[in-house]
Amino acid sequence: MKNKILVLLLISVLSTNCKKEKELIEVTIPEPEKVEKTTLGNPSDVQAEDEEGAFKMNGLPYSYNSLEPFIDAATMELHYSKHQLAYCNKLNAAIKETDLASKSIEEILKKLDTSKSDIRNNAGGYYNHNLFFEILSVNNGDATDEVLEAINKDFGSFDSFKNEFSESATKLFGSGWVWLIKDNSGKLVITTTANQDNPLMPNAEKKGTPILALDVWEHAYYIKYQNKRKDYVNAFFNVINWKKVNEKFKESTNTTE
Repeated sequence: MKNKILVLLLISVLSTNCKKEKELIEVTIPEPEKVEKTTLGNPSDVQAEDEEGAFKMNGLPYSYNSLEPFIDAATMELHYSKHQLAYCNKLNAAIKETDLASKSIEEILKKLDTSKSDIRNNAGGYYNHNLFFEILSVNNGDATDEVLEAINKDFGSFDSFKNEFSESATKLFGSGWVWLIKDNSGKLVITTTANQDNPLMPNAEKKGTPILALDVWEHAYYIKYQNKRKDYVNAFFNVINWKKVNEKFKESTNTTE
């Protein structure tokens, strides 16, 4: 059918232009747009600005693209090589030549003067992100062993825990964190904090030792999920390193003092 239409059109054109000179019109067909490929860096290449600083970049136990499709490579690279690096560098600068430079990050947070926003924000950001990156995994498994036993005891079931944790993450207003902590009595508790605060700080509403953390700042998910935080929260449960969480549960103390 297409060939018949083309023939009829050609006859029509020839019949109306037989006395005119034939004209050749050169048409330039645009080339397909070139898609630039983003070259991913290596997490091990990201180093603190001050080589003599108290705190270092801990690296990642996986590559930037290892957690896909749940957490995309672009987000992981931005999160680690830009945001976390900034917290590390600013923390080192804030505590340089002070007595805090000889203390662990946990010691700094537990005795924190919350009026000093530069230390509060950057020490919190440094600790929070280190924990978050550490409890993510490429080949995650289900919660098992001691931590699962404790979850079942304190929440009734793993599904109840997951629902409560997810609801807390979805409803948290603005930027902040959702935590699973062991409180001073040894009980597992879900809590949230704003900005870069965490349950180790003196001002925490619920104090305890964090064993699981979820970053719900937009920089943690917006590239892939835009405003669909709930989808990001659901995806998070596909990349939790429950073996590492269980280790932290067993190592955690029953006090923040």
